[in-house]
Amino acid sequence: MSLRTFVRSRKLTGALAVTSVAALSVAGVVASTATANAAAGCRVAYSISSQWQGGFGANVTVTNLGDAISGGWTLEWDFAAGQTVQQGWNGNFSQSGARVTVRNPSWAANLGTGATVTPGFNGAWNGSNPAPTQFRLNGTICTGNISTTSSSSTTSSSTTSSSTTSSSTTSSSNNPGGPKVDNPYVGAGVYVNPQWSRLAAAEPGGSRVANQPTGVWLDRTSAIHGNGSPTTGTMGLADHLNEAEKQRAARADGQLVFQFVVYNLPGRDCAALASNGELKADEIGRYKTEYIDVITSIVSRPEYSKLRIVPVIEIDSLPNLVTNVSPRPTAVANCDVMKANGNYVEGVSYALGKLGAIGNVYNYIDAGHHGWIGWGDVVAEYDNFYASAKMFASLLGKNGATKDKIHGFVTNTANYSALEEPFWTVDDLVGGRPVKESATWVDWNDFNGEVGFATAMRAELVKQGFDSSIGMLIDTSRNGWGGPNRPTAKSTATNANDYVNQSRIDRRHQKGNWCNQAGAGMGERPKAAPKPGIDAYVWIKPPGESDGSSTQIPNDEGKGFDRMCDPTYTGNVRNGNNLSGALANAPVSGHWFSAQFQELMANAYPAL
Repeated sequence: MSLRTFVRSRKLTGALAVTSVAALSVAGVVASTATANAAAGCRVAYSISSQWQGGFGANVTVTNLGDAISGGWTLEWDFAAGQTVQQGWNGNFSQSGARVTVRNPSWAANLGTGATVTPGFNGAWNGSNPAPTQFRLNGTICTGNISTTSSSSTTSSSTTSSSTTSSSTTSSSNNPGGPKVDNPYVGAGVYVNPQWSRLAAAEPGGSRVANQPTGVWLDRTSAIHGNGSPTTGTMGLADHLNEAEKQRAARADGQLVFQFVVYNLPGRDCAALASNGELKADEIGRYKTEYIDVITSIVSRPEYSKLRIVPVIEIDSLPNLVTNVSPRPTAVANCDVMKANGNYVEGVSYALGKLGAIGNVYNYIDAGHHGWIGWGDVVAEYDNFYASAKMFASLLGKNGATKDKIHGFVTNTANYSALEEPFWTVDDLVGGRPVKESATWVDWNDFNGEVGFATAMRAELVKQGFDSSIGMLIDTSRNGWGGPNRPTAKSTATNANDYVNQSRIDRRHQKGNWCNQAGAGMGERPKAAPKPGIDAYVWIKPPGESDGSSTQIPNDEGKGFDRMCDPTYTGNVRNGNNLSGALANAPVSGHWFSAQFQELMANAYPAL
């Protein structure tokens, strides 16, 4: 569907300075940074980045001052107060008693002279949380002076076994930007991606929308650090966050939402070839360590703590395990594999747990759209709606994905479903019967727009165990359906199909069509709290980024060719054997598609 991100180790060179102090949330405990300097061997900076009741986050920056290490490195230390490591990144963590061992990840086995790695972790503590006093790199003690810095004192010693913990009291939280708000979009700006903005502004008339906020897509591990694609250029996640922090600081209210899409599950998009990913169905380990852990290590940096960070978690994933698996006629073999191995649920819950532990992160899970899962029925074979809600609820409790780490859900991501149909409802009677039962376009679907669907899904999710305060986002980037072909009134036809087809603003051949849809237009501009229960209308999919190529295009991004992106394709069982409705001459998904951008502007509603 769009951009991607690739995870690799963060490498630094040169001497390390003592990092800044971070205040902790527990009285009597103050965040500290301990630095062990070595004349030869190694140097370590241990920094507690955030702390809350019973838990904390820390980064351990180690610099190799000795001979180059090849074939693997191991870092060890002991906790003095019973602390435990719960989740780690940029390294493979294990713990036996007080001893913590971190071994290199597969993608960072070598550590040259002067090179640096920064494993990080979330941990638990009880009573006190002093910094470790000694570190070993491949068995070599990182000796030298150690200083322990707090907000009230700094002490130093020539021995490696001393440390100081301040007894002063501080009051703060694991979110220096302030406590979480009910709706992160209210009272805040939203990040404008400068790279998308430049592409939009370069199009004729594009300056009219170039200042709109859009999502940053991490759709392969390389996108985390920037991969030079047409839409990401050289900007990686940290680059975007740095720019977002500049935009936040320039605002009078000092509040900014940063939106990014977590989109790299193993066996991704099991029912759509155009957006297949780089990770094979069984590579859940790589997803965790090379993708989610690295994203978490960047997002959790203190310099981004004042941002309101909104991850959109793995679009087009979990509903596939309901609608496209056996014994349904829409079953796809790849989806059967992903349901059997459990890696969609495992990966999504892991992402929620890791990212949700960061105090200024607001997780939203993708919930499909009404044209995909809008069918609710007591008969399991025909029920997509309630079954999907139960599938989402199966995440709760897995890998730390507790309901407090899930702020809401997002619908219509990168799709075209209209917000509301202004001229008709599924319950309208034609020939004495509701069009829900008699019109092919509706086909017994309970909804004809995303607002109704999102509102109903929210209510059902609360019943399934999610917090009653959850909010919904709706992607309106391409669901305006304006232009000269937009109906202006309800049809007077007496045939159900004619009545619906002449009344509806959504001009697709079928609700299941998803690729580069002809006639589509930009929808409502991003706005906060437009309807009850709806946190925001958002542009998660950047208008002008292709959904997939119209023909087979070789690429090194793991993206295949799906016939649903071929304008000559006459369809399959999943779209009722209708024409695909796709535009011709489209590039690979995530690449800039000028013709589509121009059409989206021409058919925008509200008009530009």
